[in-house]
Amino acid sequence: MKTKTYAKSIKMFLIDGLPQGRISAELSNWTGKAYKIPRTMLKASADRIDLQANGIYLLFGKDPDEENKDMVYIGESEEIYNRLLKHLAEKEFWNTVVIFISKDESLNKAHLKYLESQMYDHASEAGRYKVCNNNKPKCSLISEPDVAEMEEFFDNIFLLVSTLGFKVFDKVKQDPDKVSGTELLFIKTTTGADAQGQLTEEGFVVFRGSKIAEKEVPSFKGPQFKGAYNLRQNLIKAGIIKKESVGLILTKDYLFSSPSTAAMVVLGRSANGRTEWRTSAGVKLTDIES
Repeated sequence: MKTKTYAKSIKMFLIDGLPQGRISAELSNWTGKAYKIPRTMLKASADRIDLQANGIYLLFGKDPDEENKDMVYIGESEEIYNRLLKHLAEKEFWNTVVIFISKDESLNKAHLKYLESQMYDHASEAGRYKVCNNNKPKCSLISEPDVAEMEEFFDNIFLLVSTLGFKVFDKVKQDPDKVSGTELLFIKTTTGADAQGQLTEEGFVVFRGSKIAEKEVPSFKGPQFKGAYNLRQNLIKAGIIKKESVGLILTKDYLFSSPSTAAMVVLGRSANGRTEWRTSAGVKLTDIES
């Protein structure tokens, strides 16, 4: 039995009147509240009294050691604003913080530790961001009613973080029943490629276990294919594409920016993804879309 989802009303307030400035967000009938604050505007938020309360936060930025890799640090504090001021000096990578507090001040230290642990686990499992916490947060022991309350609180954190533009908890693989118009697509060639994927609202996902062509054609190293070629090499280097007894295998579901980028990485050559990816009946993606 599938869980029913319900429409939500989100109230977003541009504190500075600018989309790139500070934003507060609230859900109807929820005691929580979110803030999205650019690093450059943190000190300007000293006058916001509710940021002196208990809270949970996520620092977002780029991994300095891996080009274009998103990174997140997850933390909690009973004096959240003061903790974030310390991160200005201690952590250089981040450029945006998303903060969650309770408007009725009902979050205690045990609640914060529970949420921190849940957020760490979900972010690590999703694998979209490099989680840069030095240690895995310990999950506090709380009562059964508190667990139920914090699970609901986390679900709302999940929703608001994604709405604010950070899909840190979203798993890459999509449920075909929840993505309108999508179906499974395949590439299978005599060069060893045998991949399965799906078009989603974010791009194209190639599924774990897909076989990747081992050899690349010489022209694939040309400047016109630099992005796809470098991505393929980086995935091999990171172990996301791994050499096994049956050949090169994709070890996790991976989201590509487009069907063509996905096809080029799978095939090791130039490719038009909208003609290479086909249904089990042989229908091309381009024909499905038209």
